[in-house]
Parts: sequence; structure tokens; C-alpha cells
Amino acid sequence: MRGAVSALRCIDPGPLATIQDRGRVGWQRFGVSVAGAMDPVGLAAANLLAGNAPDAAAIEVTIYGGTWEAAAESVRIAVAGAAFSPAIDGQPVALHRAHTLKRGQKLTLGAATDAARGYIAVSGGFDLEPVLGSASTHLRSRLGSLDGGALRAGQDVPLKLDAAPAGPDMALDPSLLPASPPRFRAIPGPQDDAFTREGIETLFSGDYVITAEADRMGMRLSGPKVAHAGGYNIISDGIAPGSIQVPGAGQPIVLFADRQTTGGYPKIATVISADLGFLARCRPGATVRFERTDLAGAAAARRALAEKLARLQASLAPARASVSLDSAHLLAHNLVDGVTDALAEP
Repeated sequence: MRGAVSALRCIDPGPLATIQDRGRVGWQRFGVSVAGAMDPVGLAAANLLAGNAPDAAAIEVTIYGGTWEAAAESVRIAVAGAAFSPAIDGQPVALHRAHTLKRGQKLTLGAATDAARGYIAVSGGFDLEPVLGSASTHLRSRLGSLDGGALRAGQDVPLKLDAAPAGPDMALDPSLLPASPPRFRAIPGPQDDAFTREGIETLFSGDYVITAEADRMGMRLSGPKVAHAGGYNIISDGIAPGSIQVPGAGQPIVLFADRQTTGGYPKIATVISADLGFLARCRPGATVRFERTDLAGAAAARRALAEKLARLQASLAPARASVSLDSAHLLAHNLVDGVTDALAEP
């Protein structure tokens, strides 16, 4: 990583902002958590707008998007995932497109209206040193670029480019953004035999509410009790993304990016990869439901999601120029060249 001559400066990071890419793949067998973006679709959409690879490192923000300043000649920046109310230097700007900030300009995102997390990407990417092949931040182990911690007010995130690349800001067709399924599909197992048949049916028929105990590690649910067939402890084994553990109280816990690498509670089912990012968007208080599927269904859903992302990328086109309709802009243009009195004699 070169010296931070050009950077995106964090003025206000919101409740939690971290660096995330696709995650630290290949190290879980050594006890290293994967980390990575909670919402891969949001990460991909932000990076596509910025002209980057879909899984390039970006800033993941939570609930409130904060304020970010261009500490470079210019920065092309794109936001996706949660629906914020973006503004540049106090002037509202459009969603679903990139924006080029000049030095000193500030992008404020405000509060998200529909989801828990969003992503900020910059053209050319952030200039970050990977740790074990990834720039992702894992907070509990302090592993990742920028000392493995959450971003702080006043902190600079270094850029690879000193100025935005030539060419227009790009926009995408929001109607092509993949939508969350009505029910989150899950494959029974790997320890579904640790539960009664009624317990399994309870999971796939019940309504569950996301509790306040929900973070990047896992999401504790509250709802109908899932009955175990016997004990609720097993010999610890590996945990896949989307594993649904059920401790003794019978309340499911869905495990996410920062999950522990092994666990000793039986896992009744696993949320499929195509749906897991959409589940991660949900906030505490939301009601979620599960639907049974199998490996073939999971593979088909994965292919369908990839096709939707390809169509989204194909929809990229130069964005229309943003126009601020404040009084200063209107008075600067000759919109009226005379006055007519309707009562005057012809």
C-alpha cells in the first residue's frame, strides 16, 4: 500500500462501517473466520457502478450511511444495497448511479429506509493491504486491512487512483436489481436428524421475528420452539454460511459472515447462498419465514441470481447529468424573457 496521498475521508462512519470484500476464503479449516460482505448483491452492484470487479473491497455501512469526503483530486463513488437519501454538499442526488466528487466535496447518505446494510465503492478501488488474501475486516479477531477495526471519524481510506477515471458516471436500471424472496430457502441438515419431524416442520412453517441480537456473526430469531429429538449438544464441527443452529431453548440462530468456524449446537438447516444476503438485509423486528429446498434447487437459484447480476451489469449506461433546481441555478438561466399582461388591450 502506498502512502495515503489520495483517500476517501470518513467524516461520520455511522453505527458500524468496515472494509469488506468476498471474504477470507480457504482459511476456515485453520480456525480463521471468513468475514466478507454480508450482502454480496449489494457489494456487486456498488462495484459494477464504480467499474470494479463485483467482489472488490468496499465499505460496508450499517443502518446509517454516514458522511464521506473526497481527499483527492476527484473520486468516483457508488453506493448500493440499502436505499439511502444521498446528498452531495447538502444537495440531494439520485440513487442507482455513480457520482464524481471533487476535492473537499462531501457525500452524505443519511438513514437507510429499507435494509440494514449498504456498500460504498470507488472507481479503481481502495488501496488496501490484504491479510490472508482478503481486505475484509473481522472485528472480533481484529483481522484485516486498516488494523482490522471499524472505520473511525477522521480516518482516511486510501485510494488506488489520484483522480476519477475518464468517462461518464454510470447508472443502472433499478428494475433489474434482484429482489428478496418472500421466504428464505434452506436445505435441511446437516444435523436435521437431531430434531423431531414436528420440529423440522415447525421451522419451515413458523413465523420468526429477528431479535435485537443480530450482527455480522449471527441473527437470533424468536418464534415457535423447534423441538430436538434428544440432546442439543454435538461434537463441534464446521459451520457453513447460513447454518441455522438451534440451542437448547429451541430458538434458531442463523450464522453469517463473521460466524465462528466450528460449533457444538445441531444445525437443522442451511440457508442457500442465493438467499442469505437478502436475509442479512433484514432488520431487527422483521418477520422471516423459511422454505424447504434441496441441493438442486439451491444450484438453480444460484444460477438464476448470477443471470440477474449479468443483466444488471448489461444495463449500465452513462447517467444523466444531475441538475440542482435551487434558486441560484434557476436565476443563473434565462428562463423568462418577458412579461405578458392578460388584461391589457391587444
